[in-house]
Amino acid sequence: MADNGRVALVSGGNRGIGLEVCRRLAEEGLTVILGSRDEGRGREAAEELPGNVVVRQLDVADAGSVEKLAASVEGDFGRVDVLVNNAGISNDDGQSGAGADLDRVKEALEANLFGAWRLCEAAIPHMKREGYGRIVNVSTGLAALEDMGGGSPGYRISKTSLNALTRILASELRGSGILVNAVNPGWVATDMGGANANRTVEEGADGVVWAATLPNSGPTGGFFRDRRHVAW
Repeated sequence: MADNGRVALVSGGNRGIGLEVCRRLAEEGLTVILGSRDEGRGREAAEELPGNVVVRQLDVADAGSVEKLAASVEGDFGRVDVLVNNAGISNDDGQSGAGADLDRVKEALEANLFGAWRLCEAAIPHMKREGYGRIVNVSTGLAALEDMGGGSPGYRISKTSLNALTRILASELRGSGILVNAVNPGWVATDMGGANANRTVEEGADGVVWAATLPNSGPTGGFFRDRRHVAW
């Protein structure tokens, strides 16, 4: 498909859900910036993708890396129309809130919350200038307060905070042409999800791509799974 003029940035785009999102957006005709912590692995992954995909080094937990990427995007493209905050870590499986390793919690917050926040702050000025934007924060069912349980406290809290950021930005940007939503892809068979997961990468990525390509009349400030609202 021909380039449709829009530019998408996908963090953690070199594998799993992120790679499938890059593939699908490229097929839709977007220029895709595949952000990868290891640029070499990103380039290897991009070789199998269709369309116009460019690779940039991006470690969302490193403010300097985000600043460097933002400068590169400004110089090379001058715009970001779609931001998919997919990069994240799950580093405290088996831990409890009563006995958490707070250094791990801080690490999760840096990657899962502050990393996405940094990219939002970099992308939103571009989107405001164009009067168009789609921000998709890849979340998890473990972040839902409705039936919040124990375990993995850093991962849960970092993703619940990402959901809160989704609501804040959606409210502040309402009417600007920028739609901000959170998506729960489900338990997906990736390096993070493991081999026992019950959903394919394609199934997990579908809702993310849907939110990234919403029409102007689409929802904002929502939490979705399989294109349907789910409880916060």
